[in-house]
Amino acid sequence: MSRKLLAIVAAGATLTAAAQTKDTLSGKSLDPVVVTANKIEQKQSQTGKVITVITKDQVEHSPSKTVAQLLNEQAGIVINGALNNAGSVQTIFMRGANAGRTLILIDGIPVNEPSQINNDYDMNLFSINDVEKIEICKGAQSTLYGSDAIAGVINIITVKPNVNKAFAGKATLTAGNLNTYRGSVQLYGKVDKFTYSARYSKLKTNGFSSAYDSTGIKNFDNDQYDGNMANAAVQYQATDKLAFRAFTMFSQYKADVDAGAFIDKTFYFINNRSSNSGAGFTFKNNGVTVTGNYQYTKSKRVYDDNYSAGNALFSLNDYNAISQFAELYTHVNLGSGFDLLSGADYRYASFNSYLNLVSSFGPYSSTFKDTSASQTSMYASLHFSDKRNKFNFEVGGRLNTHSKYNTNYTYTFNPAYNINEHWRIFGSIASGFKAPSLYQLYAGVTPTSINGPGNPNLKPEESKTYETGIAYSSKRISFRSVYFHRDTKNGIDYLYANYPQPSLYFNYLKQIVDGLEFESTIKPIEKLTITANYTLIVADETTQNRATNKDTVTYNYLLRRPKNVVNVIVSVEPIKQLYVSVSSKYVSSRYDVGGYKTADVQLSDYFILGANADYTINNHFKVFADAQNITNKKFFDVRGYNSIPFMFNAGVTVNW
Repeated sequence: MSRKLLAIVAAGATLTAAAQTKDTLSGKSLDPVVVTANKIEQKQSQTGKVITVITKDQVEHSPSKTVAQLLNEQAGIVINGALNNAGSVQTIFMRGANAGRTLILIDGIPVNEPSQINNDYDMNLFSINDVEKIEICKGAQSTLYGSDAIAGVINIITVKPNVNKAFAGKATLTAGNLNTYRGSVQLYGKVDKFTYSARYSKLKTNGFSSAYDSTGIKNFDNDQYDGNMANAAVQYQATDKLAFRAFTMFSQYKADVDAGAFIDKTFYFINNRSSNSGAGFTFKNNGVTVTGNYQYTKSKRVYDDNYSAGNALFSLNDYNAISQFAELYTHVNLGSGFDLLSGADYRYASFNSYLNLVSSFGPYSSTFKDTSASQTSMYASLHFSDKRNKFNFEVGGRLNTHSKYNTNYTYTFNPAYNINEHWRIFGSIASGFKAPSLYQLYAGVTPTSINGPGNPNLKPEESKTYETGIAYSSKRISFRSVYFHRDTKNGIDYLYANYPQPSLYFNYLKQIVDGLEFESTIKPIEKLTITANYTLIVADETTQNRATNKDTVTYNYLLRRPKNVVNVIVSVEPIKQLYVSVSSKYVSSRYDVGGYKTADVQLSDYFILGANADYTINNHFKVFADAQNITNKKFFDVRGYNSIPFMFNAGVTVNW
């Protein structure tokens, strides 16, 4: 489908929807409260930003899924690796943007991994048992959230029990095939002015072979996973106006790793861990809110390749990283429908690494010496909403100063109009940026030479996004249709150069993406709900020819990102205590790399089914069961690596 046709389809859908007669279904429009759009609580109808909310109920009906799998069911999001073996790399592609272009927030605070090439966050480090809800804010969000928010932000909001007793708890235990076990326990309560919570969760599985045995006769071994996560938080309500909070989180997992696509490995492990701690405060008084946050994160990744039969090789890769984030922002109600959000934040990142290798050629070692970079930003956003809640807009800008590449800025303009209680139209023009990572800047760089792949002359990647859409909401039906266009220039990518020139990261990639997202919820009768979404991505990406590494070409597709994705979930509650759902997912064909200096390879489309059910016995006990890939469909999201077979889990949740 050409871009012209895509634009016609989007415009046609908008005009057709607007031309329909007024819905006769009774009931008020759904209008959830969100916080990610403007860093303050507001009704979704008061912002024109495209926000999808994974609710608390949706999370509680998905106890056997991972956070990545839950996100992978949403419009505009593909998480490559979500349907692979536990511990696989989870690469987030939102709206067709490249890896590392979607910013992850935990309770509104950015998280990332400075030792990763793209500075992205490892989704394996977070448990679904710690999720209250998830807000997905699509489109360029760099004005409020800074670097990496080119395609949008995903705000994982952790469990915040609303409890008025001193001691309460919740525990979940799950077991399934492949010797899979999950467990979690939460303790929480409120004592006078203190509110506290503490949580621990674990996932252990024998898994399956990460690499695909294309011959079917090599008997690849299963790749196991063992992960743990613990966190705690406390809040002190000093006065009616002032509250303090503190939190800490530790995550760790060990997973078997195969040698590569189609290649088994018996003694190769990764052991990743991350700890972050922080504190903050909120002060509210007479229409003024002041918020401050600080977070310190330390992470470590170890890749341990031990000796194995017939392979006299030992290697140990050790990565250590530190990041710090501090922010202070103020929200002021100016009156007459105007609100002003202004603030500043500081980000610091550093990492070092060590490689020790022993082979038939002898020992070898190398180091990436402790290297750091910092960013300081100031931003402001003016929001207006009229008294009738018919028209609202946001306009804002950010100035960013980086320790290496100096300054850049972003902006956003985001109007919306509520036609009536059911219909609304919206649009936006926004810019985004991604700062080059430490690895992209400094790997192989010395004071006297550049031996690659790092390039200290990199500039930030920049983008502009345009979007328009229409939404309808009533008691029985709601839907949203969005068309977007993103133009990325100065894109950071790896450029293979001919010898003797080094291979470096360069600002040369150009990417144009047009897309259509459609999300709907239909409730034909009180106890039946059908939710569905569809995503269409049309792209041109100008980059180096992957088959020759000698010239620059324009590809009309994106690696590992399908053109068409459809998700449908049908749920029914025949009685108050019982919930049953059937889910389906269709992914069209897409391309993956075929290897070094090899043409890209097309992966086949696939259709998979899942189902889950839970039954609430009473206020204290609930039992549940979940099945994924019911037909045991053989499919591939990554060339040369297995995706999930039939998976079944069942368990119980206890509250007290």
